[in-house]
Amino acid sequence: MTIDWWTLGLQAANVLILMWLLSRVFWRPVAGAIAKRKETVQAMLDVAKTTQENADTALVEVTKIREDIAAERDAILSAAREDADKAGKAALDEAHKKIEKNNAAAQLSLAHDTDVVRKKTAAQAAELSTEIAAKLLGSLNKSTVQTAFLDALVNAIKNMSAKDRATLAESTEGINLVSAADLEDADKELITKAVTRELGNNSGIHFATDPDLIAGLEIRTAHFTLHNSWQSDLARILREMKDAI
Repeated sequence: MTIDWWTLGLQAANVLILMWLLSRVFWRPVAGAIAKRKETVQAMLDVAKTTQENADTALVEVTKIREDIAAERDAILSAAREDADKAGKAALDEAHKKIEKNNAAAQLSLAHDTDVVRKKTAAQAAELSTEIAAKLLGSLNKSTVQTAFLDALVNAIKNMSAKDRATLAESTEGINLVSAADLEDADKELITKAVTRELGNNSGIHFATDPDLIAGLEIRTAHFTLHNSWQSDLARILREMKDAI
């Protein structure tokens, strides 16, 4: 095989020319385009990186905000629960106080009503007792009882002050000797003598009756009464019994 060096040289020259043309016409613009594309891509990557960093920062801030919101929400809920517990406890305490107050008032009212009933019952019992006593005393021997009340009347006059006795003796309205029933003349004379002996004056002595006395002898004037009867004794006993209730 014979090599055509001229043809080979021409082909080599064509290849060199083609390579030069490609480098001038094709590769340089393509390389420039590639470089620009790389720069654009790098710029986009830088922007993406910056955006990612901003996004990460924003995410951190959002996370922090969410945590703050959650903490604030928990604090609000805790405060609300605490306030609700306090309000509930206060309401419960107030209810307990009202119940205790109502119970105390009810107990006080019950105690008062019980005391009123007890006093009323005791007073009625005392009144009944005095009524029974009055009936029993009224059935006793009147002569013996009359003598005892005359002695009591004389002692009562003796125990009066001299001034009171003088005032009673000098009474211008007269002196009424009151008994539970009409007296015999002999009894009137005996009583008149006894009273006159103590007062020193028998003028103005009048006899009267008052069945409510049950038994007894009392001196009465317009402004003075010397109690000396079972009626007055029973009334005094009844007052003492009621005062003691």
